[in-house]
Amino acid sequence: MLWHFLVLVLAAIIAVAGAANQELEESELAALKYVNDLEREILARNYEATEASWAYESNLIEENLKQRNEIQTRNANYFKEVARELRKFDYKSFKDADLKRKIEKMTDLGYAALSEEKFSQLLDAISGMSENYAMAKVCDYKIREKCDLSLEPELTEILATSRDPEELKHYWIEWYNAAGAPTREDFQKYVSLNKEAAELNNFTSGAEAWLHAYEDESFEEQVDAAIEEIRPLYEQIHAYVRHRLRERYGEDVVSEKGPIPMHLLGNMWAQTWDNVADITTPFPDSRQLDVTEEMVRQGYNPIQMFEMGDEFFVSLNMTKLPESFWQKSILEKPTDGRELVCHASAWDFYRTDDVRIKQCSRVNMEDFFTVHHELGHIQYFLQYQHQPSMYREGANPGFHEAVGDVLSLSVSTPKHLQTIGLLKDFTLDEDAKVNQFYRSGLSKLVFLPFAYTIDKYRWGIFRGEIQPHEYNCKFWEMRTKFSGIEPPVVRTEKDFDAPAKYHVSSDVEYLRYLVSYIVQFQFHRSACELAGEYVKGDPEKTLNNCDIYQSVNAGNAIKEMLAMGSSKPWPDAMEVLTGQRKMSANALLEYFQPLYDWLVVENKRIGAYIGWKSSDKCKPE
Repeated sequence: MLWHFLVLVLAAIIAVAGAANQELEESELAALKYVNDLEREILARNYEATEASWAYESNLIEENLKQRNEIQTRNANYFKEVARELRKFDYKSFKDADLKRKIEKMTDLGYAALSEEKFSQLLDAISGMSENYAMAKVCDYKIREKCDLSLEPELTEILATSRDPEELKHYWIEWYNAAGAPTREDFQKYVSLNKEAAELNNFTSGAEAWLHAYEDESFEEQVDAAIEEIRPLYEQIHAYVRHRLRERYGEDVVSEKGPIPMHLLGNMWAQTWDNVADITTPFPDSRQLDVTEEMVRQGYNPIQMFEMGDEFFVSLNMTKLPESFWQKSILEKPTDGRELVCHASAWDFYRTDDVRIKQCSRVNMEDFFTVHHELGHIQYFLQYQHQPSMYREGANPGFHEAVGDVLSLSVSTPKHLQTIGLLKDFTLDEDAKVNQFYRSGLSKLVFLPFAYTIDKYRWGIFRGEIQPHEYNCKFWEMRTKFSGIEPPVVRTEKDFDAPAKYHVSSDVEYLRYLVSYIVQFQFHRSACELAGEYVKGDPEKTLNNCDIYQSVNAGNAIKEMLAMGSSKPWPDAMEVLTGQRKMSANALLEYFQPLYDWLVVENKRIGAYIGWKSSDKCKPE
């Protein structure tokens, strides 16, 4: 009798389980159909929103801003409703891993989780900051009543070429005053709504929301470790540059052991220092690797620069730019008087082959490399455009930034510049090699602590660790701690200097750039191996003289990684090209090992102080 009862109970359990499984299977099929049916509508809405953003950033007028915000608000409500429907499914129990991944992406609403009123307020706050940045004008150093100078191209060129510390100080102060303090009210509104949106998406703060994109709970620790890993090399190049600037400008301008006054470093934010390579270079009598004059002599124009970038990708068996790219992109600053966001950017319009770049290009070597960087974004768009809408993005935010820079690492070699006829009769002797590594270090290496600070600072604000009354001095405290730089004049809490950087004013997460500057060397090393251009231990085939131009093997491997979009976690994508699943500064340090070896010996010889003392250039009151 007991046995018979147990059989009945077991049969009942099996029946219930079977019914539950059938119900789950039916639910999973219903969810799959719902997600698939959304695709056409999502692509159409993404296209409409991107067109509106393009129209506004290409012509900063109120009508375009209003239309962009209306469309973004409408789309936010739509995606909120989609997420609400998807959350009705028990999708975490689904067997289809791809379906679960799609739903997880679609239920993370970001700012769209806010109410319509608050979402609109957030857009207004960000628009206010970015518009202030784009339209900021400063007064001429010599003609003070002439106040029509823009960041691009005037201030950027002056910071890069002037060697008058007083002139540089003037423009630094003018820019930071114009682009920073006026945004404080909008910034505070933005911080408040950022926190609310993060909590609505079940994150403790905006910092965790941003870090979630990297799909690794230990990722912040990986980033911290990478910065510590490169610090000895950074301290060496910092010490050398400070010593050379002190020789030029004197003790009154540059102290022996203090932070470097940032206005002397050739860039408004001191994020890269390659513009002062000409006055700090180790071997000035050796020919410098700068092809700007040759580009001008040969009559280069922005269109030609993009055509050459396109040809590089095609040589790797990658996708040629579609004709519509040339018809719809803005590759030079318009001369019709309109205000626009000049910051270089690449755009995916969610239609087949509809990709564009907006860049106020100038004919010089720096912009030539930027062209390849932006075309890297475009190539990524083209390779994953077959993916569903929710996967049409980089494997993580840093991958997108790294792709074009992998090309730039090849394009910037003397080998490649000779191949394309921009460098003639150039002998890469030992002195020239040191100069080459040094210039690359001023561009690639010194950027890392800057990029780290921009988001470390904002994470502190989002987490409530940095309060409004200390926004400015905490910013400069961190810039000094990690980069060893300081402002040229004393700043106070009446100033607000972080939004004088585009990405802070425009709510663009910045960790992606740090990640890209590390993983690009991992990508580069693997691509160079595939191209037969790099063999570990071979002095003739080093990472820093590798050019993957015309290597179909390297191109096919890169293409395979790009085609995945974000359909898999980023370690899976990285593994396709590199065989590795973790971010590591190892390849970067290998690339710069010759520079490190030289700097250690040279700094000892000239008695350069390693490290820096604290700064007194920000006062709480």
